Parts: sequence; C-alpha cells; structure tokens
Amino acid sequence: MILVPSRFIGQEVRVEFTKEPIASKNPHCPDRLHWDGTTLEIKTLLEEWRDHTRRGRMERNMRESNLRRSARTGSWGVGRIYFRVQVEDGRFFDLYYDRAPTQTDGSGQWFLYRELEPGGS
Repeated sequence: MILVPSRFIGQEVRVEFTKEPIASKNPHCPDRLHWDGTTLEIKTLLEEWRDHTRRGRMERNMRESNLRRSARTGSWGVGRIYFRVQVEDGRFFDLYYDRAPTQTDGSGQWFLYRELEPGGS
C-alpha cells in the first residue's frame, strides 16, 4: 500500500511506552500518543528511519569528513527519528522524535508530523 500525505500537523505530542527505551536519545516506537485531547493507540509500526543531518550553524562548524560521518551515525542531540504508524482507529501518521535537547531537561521532543492516506499509483 502506498501512503501519501493528506494533512500537515506539526504539533508537539506526549507519548507513552509500555517498555521505556534504554537510551532516551534513541527511543523505539511509542505505544500511545496524546494529541488534541485524545489518546491514540499505535497498532502497527509500518516504517522507521533516521535523519542525522546537521542544519544551519551546526552544519558549518564541522570539517567535511566529520560531517559525512555524523550524517551516517549521528551526533549527540542532532537529528530526528521518524516512525510511520497505523493507529487503532485505522488512520496513518508520521511522527518523529527530535533529538535536539530542550532547555528544561536536555531531552528531545516528540512531534506528530503529518497524517497519511492510501493513494498514489
């Protein structure tokens, strides 16, 4: 099945895990997410991918060889971990964990990126 974006959301969400991740900066897919006053149970993880690209000022402060290596393996607090999921009511979403540390406790933040729907060719 091909999924295509149907709606951009781009909002921070709260997530829950049945089993907490071993490393806070490298979480696995959550079991539930809380968004817009509702709790969505994640039924199926369809896909997972990582983007460790440095952007802006963070990109310019590294030698080229180190920049290529960090794009493959990541650096502390840089990048996003994406999860494409189906929730219990049948809808599809992309969500991600932004590894950039927050000012409050140094952990990253979870965002509901977009909703998807079956389509395409």
